[in-house]
Amino acid sequence: MIEPKATPPETPVGEAILTAPTLPDSRLANQGLPTARCARQTQLGWSVPIYCANCGTLGGFVPQDNCNFAYWVCNDCHHALGDVVNTYVMPDEVFFERIKQEQLTTYGRELSITELQDVVTADASPLATLLKSGRDTGG
Repeated sequence: MIEPKATPPETPVGEAILTAPTLPDSRLANQGLPTARCARQTQLGWSVPIYCANCGTLGGFVPQDNCNFAYWVCNDCHHALGDVVNTYVMPDEVFFERIKQEQLTTYGRELSITELQDVVTADASPLATLLKSGRDTGG
């Protein structure tokens, strides 16, 4: 008899995102200017390599200008380690949840795009600092 697969834990939501482990980025740590050794010129612009998050095997390329996060594991590591889907979160999710929580704490609601632009223009609150920092320094 075939045993049913165990159901994965639910994806973290709300404040749980802030404490959930984040997935590692499979791109190079220091993107810098593209070089012949690590990037490729394509019809769509420069592409940078991604590597297995566990063993470092080259996995392909992603657009440099249109990609701020990539996670990939090779087949061997996937078979050895199993799924991490629904157990980790992407760094962007953590960043967006921090913005949401700061809005709820300060204003009691989520702000509109226009209101968020006004907050950034005024540059006089923790929310403005968080919005201007971006996910890399905020996560």
